[in-house]
Amino acid sequence: MIQIGLTGWGDHPDVYDSSSSKKEKLIDYSAHFPIVELDATFYAIQPERNIQKWIEETPDNFRFIVKAYQGMTGHHRGELPYESIDKMYDLFRLSVTPLREAGKLAMILVQFPPWFDCTKGNVEEIRFVCSKLAGFDIAVEFRHQSWYSPEYLDRTLAFLERLNVIHSVCDEPQAGLGSIPLVPITTRSDKVLFRLHGRNVAGWRNTTGDDQAWRKVRYLYNYSDAELMEIQLAVQKLQEATDEVFVIFNNNSGGHAAQNAKRFQKMLNINYESLAPKQLDFFEGEW
Repeated sequence: MIQIGLTGWGDHPDVYDSSSSKKEKLIDYSAHFPIVELDATFYAIQPERNIQKWIEETPDNFRFIVKAYQGMTGHHRGELPYESIDKMYDLFRLSVTPLREAGKLAMILVQFPPWFDCTKGNVEEIRFVCSKLAGFDIAVEFRHQSWYSPEYLDRTLAFLERLNVIHSVCDEPQAGLGSIPLVPITTRSDKVLFRLHGRNVAGWRNTTGDDQAWRKVRYLYNYSDAELMEIQLAVQKLQEATDEVFVIFNNNSGGHAAQNAKRFQKMLNINYESLAPKQLDFFEGEW
């Protein structure tokens, strides 16, 4: 089964009903897609009231891919706002447990930064993170090319398989060491994650020194039909090897993610059942 969705639900105007309020964006979103990547958890461990609200606003079969908190992946700068690393992990586990109990947690995405290269110390760091998140389905995403070098590729995938970790397959700009190739291989027989970041090579590199401006252009990309056909071949290869392929469009900056996801869904002739009852007709016909 192929599950298609987007990163977040707050920046996709094409999927919102014009009569909806800002508070209804997730409800509108879940009328179109069965999954979403929850990235708010990367910036802050979410309070239980937020998690419960999102559970209540989505259909029973809707699922969340929860992005791990930045303090767990080496992205956080400065001192952690928690008394200890153990406390940070305890709070994160407590935060996402209601999603798991509701059957709405697809996996936790642990995305390491571009400077997290293939070294013995970083291998041990992955073991540590997985041990702290034991009992949850974990997807690991690399951003340093060394993990996929000819020397390490097979060992990288075998290592993830031994840990029973989901391999996060990526389509992204090929822009040097801080990017990874498309390797459509799953390390588990039940699920795999495929994240589409676009192919904006120029925008992928931060040369401005302005993080906010850089993030706006990094994922500014509109996939062509020919490129989506390439993605389709990779997804079908993954589908042959695993039960569920979770496909997330992360090219959000220019509003292309929802349009690309809908086009891709149409190419695969996929119709999702049991979505939110507030079904919209925006994409019918053109997309």
